[in-house]
This record gives sequence, structure tokens and C-alpha cells, in this order.
Amino acid sequence: MAGAAHGGAEAFFERLVIAQHRAGMAVLPVIRRDADRAARLEAGGVAPVALGFGGPLDLLTGRRLAATLHAFRPQVVVAWMNRAAKFARGASRGAPWTLVGRLGGQYDLRYYRGCDILVANTRGLCDWIAGQGWPRERLRHLPNFAADLAGAAPAALPLNPGGPLLLAMGRLHPNKDFPTLLKALARLPGARLALAGEGPDRAALEAEARALGLAERVAFLGWRQDVGALLAAADILVVPSRHEPLGNVVLEGFAAARPVVAAAADGPRELIEHGRTGLLVPVGDPAAMAEAIAGLVDEPARAAALAAAGRAAFEAKHAEASVLAAWALFLEAAARIRG
Repeated sequence: MAGAAHGGAEAFFERLVIAQHRAGMAVLPVIRRDADRAARLEAGGVAPVALGFGGPLDLLTGRRLAATLHAFRPQVVVAWMNRAAKFARGASRGAPWTLVGRLGGQYDLRYYRGCDILVANTRGLCDWIAGQGWPRERLRHLPNFAADLAGAAPAALPLNPGGPLLLAMGRLHPNKDFPTLLKALARLPGARLALAGEGPDRAALEAEARALGLAERVAFLGWRQDVGALLAAADILVVPSRHEPLGNVVLEGFAAARPVVAAAADGPRELIEHGRTGLLVPVGDPAAMAEAIAGLVDEPARAAALAAAGRAAFEAKHAEASVLAAWALFLEAAARIRG
């Protein structure tokens, strides 16, 4: 996996590898150099191999990856997103293992030429991949799991006591559409927002919060690892993304039994049953978002019912045990492709 330092796909990679190791699977994570990620994997009991995974001038990673894989002698290699797939494809030429490409979004499929099979984390993404011409018989759906966040102690947050506390999490990037959330917050007198994440839009978002008169009601927290504690402190999780292939944050809201209000991007639309496990609002519509949030604040029994149904959906479909079992069955079958 050669992804960014932070992100939902990267965090799930870490959770999956550690869970597979705990379950007794022989697994070797090969990652782009990142001391924090390596430390988290090592704390989970599995030692990664760190390589450069650089750009066009990186002439070493391919050879080192091939040597690492041949020494480990895997039955299946899973390439996690584009850059890893590019290097794994070269390292796997003529190799005896099955090469799996794992996608968490509508990625350029040219990176995955040479893969024996592709895995996607939503059914909608499977449909999109098949629509690009990839054979259905070489495509599988495997959902993500979230950590069980029930029972965490609430985090202390740098906000004055007051009205309902909203939580949003994610990279501060246009795809996450936090400006729409700030505009919704301006329509909710007394409500407060904790925004956990970092990214290129931070300065612009801080300026917008000041311009909307929200500076005292918004806390920019930066990247946080204590997701359970943040959710325990919050009344409502809000996911305003205009582009969200899955939405691991939705699963985390379910796992923590918090009511979720989300823009109806592809992933949340697949995960949330509107009116039962959460609320969906039109993408980029601050008025609709504010109305949905206000409705839950005014009807705490309804908010509690949504939270309970979301928790039930997590336990049925997105808890570690069931997803880990699905991955184990998939990998066993994938090994037989070249075995």
C-alpha cells in the first residue's frame, strides 16, 4: 500500500492487516515509508516492509518489491490502490501468486492491467468497474469494517459548552465539501462543530468560518486517531462530501451508535437507508442539511432510533468478524487461480 499518510482507505488497510494477523493469517504489509504507519502496524503485531514507492525516477522500489515478495512466497498479493498496483504489476510478472487489485473509488483501471481479479468495497463501484469493460467473473465485492467504537469515553474538545455538538471528519479537500457544512451551521443557532482533519483547504475554511460569524462555534482539530472518543462527545455525525466512494466515517458513526446526516454521494447513499439508519440530503445543499440536523435536535427519540438502527447495520454487515471471514474466503479462492 503506497497511499497517503492519512485517509479512510489507508486506515482500513491498517485495520485489515492487523485483524488478519490476529486471526492467524500469514500476512506481510509492504508500505510506502511512513514512520507513524509502521509504528501502528508494529503495535498491532505485524512488522511492515517499507519501500520508496516514488515517481518515474524511482528505479529501486520495483526490484526491492519483487525480491521481498519472492522471499515471502505469498499465494496472493493484494495491491491497494493505484501506485501499489503499478509497482506490484511489474514485480509479479511471471510470478506464481495471484495478483489482486483493491479499489476504493473510480480509479484509472490502466493501473490494474495484469491483475487476476479486482476487489471493490461497494456494489456501486463494482457496477462502475464492470461498466468500464472489466469482466464480472474477475470482480468481487468485499465491504469494509470499522472498529467497534461503543463505550469510548468522550473526548475533551476546545469548544465552549452550549448547544448540540456536530462532528465531521475527513481531509480538508473540496471533495469533502465542508463549506456546505459551515453554511448549514450558520443556520443552526447555538450548534457547535468539531472538524477533525487536515488538508489544503484549512486556511480557506477557517476564513469562511470567520466570515460566517462561526469562529467561536467551530473547532479545527487537525488529524486525530481517537475517533471513538470524538464520536462519544458528539450528538450528530455529519458527512457533507460531494464525492465519497464509500464513507468509512459513516461506518464509524454506525459503530459508535451516533445518528448520521450525510450528503447523498455514492457511498453514503449505498450505506444509509434513509429515514432508518441515517438521513440523506442533496449534495451541496446547506438548507437541507441544516433542516435535517435541526429535525434530529428537536426529536431526540428519532435521533436515538436512527443511531440504534445504524449500530444494528454495523453489527450485521460491517463488524470485523464478518468482513474478515469474507476476506478469508475470498483469499482462499483467489489462491487457487494460480495454485
